[in-house]
Amino acid sequence: MLQSRRTMKSALIIGYGNPDREDDGVGWRIVERLAARLPGASIAQSALELQPAGNIPSLLTALQLTPEMAETITRYDRVCFVDAHTGAYPNDLNIAEAQAAFQSSPFTHHLTPDTLLALAQTAYGRAPQALVISVRGYQFGFRQTLSPATDALADQAVARILQWVKATND
Repeated sequence: MLQSRRTMKSALIIGYGNPDREDDGVGWRIVERLAARLPGASIAQSALELQPAGNIPSLLTALQLTPEMAETITRYDRVCFVDAHTGAYPNDLNIAEAQAAFQSSPFTHHLTPDTLLALAQTAYGRAPQALVISVRGYQFGFRQTLSPATDALADQAVARILQWVKATND
């Protein structure tokens, strides 16, 4: 009896924030740790160069989400957004599904995962399934290291994302 070959779901992980502002760079640090743990994975320098690569997730770091990423995310079945939060969520490690929906922001430079998904849906006719992982930040000074508390949460986030990647391929 022949088994049918299953289709691999492509995954993109975007870690964003400012790596020069301590815990605000936790998204970058998590993506760096994932690159070290996922055989064959590397961190892209630009969203424009990203293409799905079978069962190896694509990795990207950025200072912020941009409208130009909308086209990129439509190439993937699933996207995981990773960023810091300052206590806006009750959980230090907050994990939630993102939905394509416009969200206004008091900051002109701020684009949320939900809004980026809405842009992808509107402009390209599809938005991938998406997950947002927000890690509690405690220190936002001018250093390129994480506080001990956020560093420990980053390790937990890496473990959760690795589970998500495995589920992507199951």
